[in-house]
Amino acid sequence: MKRLLVALLFLTFTVPALAGETQLEKATNVVNEIMRAPDKGIPQELLDKAVCVGIVPSELKVAFIVGGTYGRGVLVCRKGGDGPWDAPSMFTLGAGSVGFQIGGKATDIVFLVMNPEGATKLVQDSVKVGAQLSAAAGPVGRSAEGATDIQLHAEILSYSRARGLFAGLSLDGALIKQDKEDNEILYGRKISAKDILINGEVAAPQSARPLDETLAKYSPKGGQPFARA
Repeated sequence: MKRLLVALLFLTFTVPALAGETQLEKATNVVNEIMRAPDKGIPQELLDKAVCVGIVPSELKVAFIVGGTYGRGVLVCRKGGDGPWDAPSMFTLGAGSVGFQIGGKATDIVFLVMNPEGATKLVQDSVKVGAQLSAAAGPVGRSAEGATDIQLHAEILSYSRARGLFAGLSLDGALIKQDKEDNEILYGRKISAKDILINGEVAAPQSARPLDETLAKYSPKGGQPFARA
């Protein structure tokens, strides 16, 4: 069993993504499915305030004495922080835990980046949630009336969906890293997450348009302007 776990983790961390388009399609489906149920989804005012949205479709969770999670995600920001949804950047999300547990499940993760400062931190090569980036489990429902002060002041608000259940999720301790290889595949050249998301140096590829259109359908306007360099 331990050998099987090692093999699974090896494949998860070392096999490159088949194509950025696959994750973009999955991310689009996740957003649509979550937002079609507004009473149990992301509060509209929080989505409208967000400058970026991160989606990790079907994060793989593996656990056997030492547990861990790993997933590939897509981060999309509003152009300039408050414009239309723009070009995506690919990233990975990883976290570890220790405990006597065994099992595995696929989980979708969505997080909102609530201000320009949070977006600036996320475009670093890697950032640890909770230490370098303030985070909280996001409130669920049609409105954010029940949100706590911690949630309203967090730089990111995160959610998970597993087996149809959508709820706030704390990402404290998770490590978010830029997926430079997937970005190179998607854009045909090496380009940093900062140049994609903050500086707006590339146009959204054709494969990203369905995701941008889906986000625009649920939140056509909002965000806050990024600081000009």
